[in-house]
Amino acid sequence: MERTATAEAAASSPPSNAPLPPPSGGARHLLDGMPQQRPRGEAAPVPRGLCAEAAGPVPAAPVRPSWAALPAAWPRTPRPWRLLPGPTSTPFTFWYAALLAVTSLIARYAAPDLMDALYRNSSTDVAHLVRVPLLVLPASALWIAGGVASPYALCFLLVLTALERRTGALRTAGVFLAGHVLATLATEIPVALGVLSGDLPASSLHRLDYGISFGVAASVGALAGLLRPWVRWPLLTLFVATILEDLLTFVDPMTSSGHLISVGLGMTAWPLLRRSRHIP
Repeated sequence: MERTATAEAAASSPPSNAPLPPPSGGARHLLDGMPQQRPRGEAAPVPRGLCAEAAGPVPAAPVRPSWAALPAAWPRTPRPWRLLPGPTSTPFTFWYAALLAVTSLIARYAAPDLMDALYRNSSTDVAHLVRVPLLVLPASALWIAGGVASPYALCFLLVLTALERRTGALRTAGVFLAGHVLATLATEIPVALGVLSGDLPASSLHRLDYGISFGVAASVGALAGLLRPWVRWPLLTLFVATILEDLLTFVDPMTSSGHLISVGLGMTAWPLLRRSRHIP
């Protein structure tokens, strides 16, 4: 009985070298002698008895280039709207320009007597600087000498927008206010000394002095330090040449000298502004 059962078990068990039956169910049937093809992107199996390190790196499937990444390597397209201020991108320049637009409309349509009184009460002349300096220094920067047609009105928009995009609102306001205040004091103090010494008449103490030109000139000097050299030096040369022409014609030497002082003040801020520069 044992011999018969052993023989039957041996007959029922497959030989050791017989091929394995194909997997049951939904698995694919393999052809004899044909290696099974792997799906695309699937890594090749490591041969049995060989570790993964010895098998070497498995080549990755080729990656198709993404069209979304191509424009990043292309040159930037011009964006002319960035030349003008925006309420969120350049808040100082935008809201200050809006305020200047309102005051320019008032100056355009208000009665001449009213405007004369406003100008005189906002003037940073020696008499006002002695009595109410904290009032007239900001009030004088509310008006554009010559109105919106003045070249300084266009310079205000373009220069302060470019400066604020590179350095931020606080530093732009600091440059503008420093040029406006310090250049005003630098031009009015000699007038006061001239009156005290008798070289100038007493009426010079009440000379009208208002506008944004000192702050704009300081902003031009500061912005030049953030530009490439091939733009920086032609810009400074052209701007300073215009100031020197006005100074040599002796039309308004005090204001022209104040513009030169303002440009120099802006240039002294180059080290600080370059450390805090933003990418526009």
